[in-house]
Amino acid sequence: MSKPHSKRVELDDLKTSTAGLEAMIARAGKQGKGLPPVDKWHPDFCGDIDMVIKRDGTWFYMGTPIGRHRLVRLFSTVLRKDEDGKTYLVTPVEKIGITVEDAPFLAVEMNNANRGDDQVITFRTNVGDVVEAGPNNPLRFEIVEENDGIKPYVLVRGRLEALINRAVMYELIEQGEEVEIDGEIQFALRSNGVLFPIMPAAELARLSV
Repeated sequence: MSKPHSKRVELDDLKTSTAGLEAMIARAGKQGKGLPPVDKWHPDFCGDIDMVIKRDGTWFYMGTPIGRHRLVRLFSTVLRKDEDGKTYLVTPVEKIGITVEDAPFLAVEMNNANRGDDQVITFRTNVGDVVEAGPNNPLRFEIVEENDGIKPYVLVRGRLEALINRAVMYELIEQGEEVEIDGEIQFALRSNGVLFPIMPAAELARLSV
């Protein structure tokens, strides 16, 4: 009988703690439309909490997935990544460290408008952000050596990026083109007038074999 009682206590604690986190965000005050100005807030560091954003975009708190999308969205609006490389939940009075396994957001949908120099690639994240790749929201590509893969990211805001999920990545690569950059043929993507090199075209051909 003790185990069910213990589990019930843990779940009650989780609900209480999550409610406390939600209240913390609410204490940021009503900001009206748009995102809270977390870059302008400089509260004291209050320590770390057991919150993890997994590689697949799932948020965990105290080892349990946060199933309420509205709550995840709320937390995501007060995320900030600082120069120390760590990610925090920030309000005017609190700064709390969390763990991010890869990127805090996941790009789950894309739209491609126009062609050539006028091409605009837009992404939607798992928490509802919509961003156009371009000078303010650049694309970045990591080459994963162990499996010869590509991990693409798009900057959402501040230092916060979204990892582009695999299905969207395949759509994205279809929009690429070969261009000469500094005397070398590169495979690259255009969006909002910016050219984003991915890798040398010869290397991409090798990986595609």
